[in-house]
Amino acid sequence: MGEGRQILHIRFALAPEHNPDLLQQLRRLLEDFTPRVQMLEPDSAVADLSGAIRFWHRDARGVTELIQLRALAYYELRSSASAAPNRLLAAMAAALTPPGRRTVIEDSPEAIDAFLRPRPVRELPGIGTRTAAALAEYGLHTIGDVADVPQLTLQRLLGARAGRTLHEQAHGRDTQIVDRTPAPASISAEHHFPHDELGPAEHRRTLLALADDLGARLRTSGQITQGLTCTIRYADQSTTRRSRTLPEATQHTLPLARAAYAVYESLGLQRARVRHISLRADALLPAAKATRQLTLDSNDDKPFAIEAVADRARARFGHGVLYPASLAIAAGTRSARAQGRGRTGARWI
Repeated sequence: MGEGRQILHIRFALAPEHNPDLLQQLRRLLEDFTPRVQMLEPDSAVADLSGAIRFWHRDARGVTELIQLRALAYYELRSSASAAPNRLLAAMAAALTPPGRRTVIEDSPEAIDAFLRPRPVRELPGIGTRTAAALAEYGLHTIGDVADVPQLTLQRLLGARAGRTLHEQAHGRDTQIVDRTPAPASISAEHHFPHDELGPAEHRRTLLALADDLGARLRTSGQITQGLTCTIRYADQSTTRRSRTLPEATQHTLPLARAAYAVYESLGLQRARVRHISLRADALLPAAKATRQLTLDSNDDKPFAIEAVADRARARFGHGVLYPASLAIAAGTRSARAQGRGRTGARWI
């Protein structure tokens, strides 16, 4: 039985309209095994199992299996889970694990290399389509390819900080801890397609509708967001989640939509059968703390002026009276707005 560090990353298959208290109940379930638990909204958690392995006299796979069994028995929740020597590896493995299954990466260089090296480089956190394409031009297609390149070479290709980070990740190194403090408040908006939606144009219209919804609610509540998380669920119930920190905190629809498009493009979806898209504004702050880069182009202010007019109209006549023109194209058919808010649900977290 290994004595190395083991981090659990678990994702619960929550119903769209689940009990708001369910996440706290799941936290307590995990805390029965270890006090070092961090909840990751909307449906995941990480926990440090290092002490639990010794206490329960089980290996990481045995403790993980027991946690999943209790979640199923107590709350009828299936889950996908992984245990690995650090949070980076655990998160990557969890993203590849189907519901009801578990993946365990042992705390040894051989096990870490066996998991990481064959994986496409785009599966590393923060590696989008553009960065992956730039690395591919130099023949770096897999994480193993990147791991074999000297750090200084990666820094010349990507810049000092990005190259150093990529070098560490490619070797499976991560110093993140499990932080027990609650995550900053967030809000989310989501859309359920009534059928398998394969069209990228429809996906982008949905992202714009969700960004528009989030922006309006942030402005109404006097908040700004520092990051955005996009979650896509497919016809086979598997999911993909990708987060991005914004260049500057905002409450405006245009930068939110641009960030959502960038996250979507980084996924590299090819005719994916999408059933559900959600967009979450993370790490909220009071709007008084907002900063904005100065610009010499007066046209940059026009979208914000139009946005202010739209907010006043919506406050008086309702949310469906004004929205981006591209959403009107699909009005009455398969647009994300579906006559204002018909099929696009949004809720506070």
